[in-house]
Amino acid sequence: MSKINIEREEFIRVGTTLYKLVNQPRLNGGYVRKRIVWNNETLRQDYGKDYLATVPKYDGFCTVPNHVDYRPVVDKFLNLYEPIDHKPMEGDFPSVRSLVRHIFGEQYELGLDYLQLLYLHPVQKLPILLLVSEERNTGKTTFLNFLKALFQNNVTFNTNEDFRSQFNADWAGKLLIVVDEVLLSRREDSERLKNLSTTLSYKVEAKGKDRDEIAFFAKFVLCSNNEHLPVIIDAGETRYWVRKIKHLESDDTDFLQKLKAEIPAFLYFLTQRKLSTEKESRMWFNPKLLHTEALQRIIQSNRNRLEIEMSELILDIMASTGIDTFSFCLNDMLLLLTCTQVKAEKYQVRKVIQDCWKLQPAPNGLTYTTYRYDAFRECHYYPAKQVGRFYTISKEQLETL
Repeated sequence: MSKINIEREEFIRVGTTLYKLVNQPRLNGGYVRKRIVWNNETLRQDYGKDYLATVPKYDGFCTVPNHVDYRPVVDKFLNLYEPIDHKPMEGDFPSVRSLVRHIFGEQYELGLDYLQLLYLHPVQKLPILLLVSEERNTGKTTFLNFLKALFQNNVTFNTNEDFRSQFNADWAGKLLIVVDEVLLSRREDSERLKNLSTTLSYKVEAKGKDRDEIAFFAKFVLCSNNEHLPVIIDAGETRYWVRKIKHLESDDTDFLQKLKAEIPAFLYFLTQRKLSTEKESRMWFNPKLLHTEALQRIIQSNRNRLEIEMSELILDIMASTGIDTFSFCLNDMLLLLTCTQVKAEKYQVRKVIQDCWKLQPAPNGLTYTTYRYDAFRECHYYPAKQVGRFYTISKEQLETL
């Protein structure tokens, strides 16, 4: 192979594994830097036996995020966190300012704090930022694209299915995990999201590989057209910052390009600006500062969600066991809800059964068959005979509610 080709190709050895560094073309143009496991013998055949000695060697990988004083190698460990190539430069940033004002509104200074903490303190835990609006052309997606332009390869875009997938190696070492058009309506989605937003370490899974525990510092930014139930948020929850985004008055097709051009000036501003808040919680902000009407609307909608949870639970039992009618007492339902991580009080369950579903209990205490939950069974549900004044609901009734 010619000397020109040798200089163009790049290899590294990490631990005992050889990698080739390549620029993989992207569908929308540009490239993404990738490491491909390479073979020692192939390298010798292509470049000769002496070439391997010239390949840079590292003891292993690490993830040390820093946007101001980035180090590609830390104590002989190759830094997986990607550098951003913006050079802060004094100047004005009217387009960025108008976007941040549009997204954060009366919480503009808090919004600047959020972006400043992302830039200067990337390991600081921050609230889950949820942008909602049923209107079109609100600038939500533009804001996500701005974050991507700002922090480049340290931002990953995901779908709802990606979020639920157990193979999440793409999240390792990312600053921001972004989900556009989010609809994570399952209780387990909500619990996972909350746990990830505050955890300090995370077991990363890649297909065909062992689980590996890493430090986890990613922040979540979610967008949704559903203002009422994009995710399950319980009363008293302090990990979400929900903003209702208004319709954009103007539609500038070059706006994103203007934003990108102003990034150096905006980053310079962030390095000079004094934070308007001090750290008051594990997610920096005092939760009272982040409470919005949009958050309260989701919490209120979630209170009416119990009926949906109960309906979906019974339909799941019916689908799993092949029954068309389901019998239960209040305590049976409470037990099932608890097992599936749904919080509910007895009076709330009774209200759904009697007020929403208009069911009446059996006139006397009689023997009936209900179902219990067992996570270790393949079907998850098994029959249990009970005695009591039970309710009965059919599949047809549930499907017409």
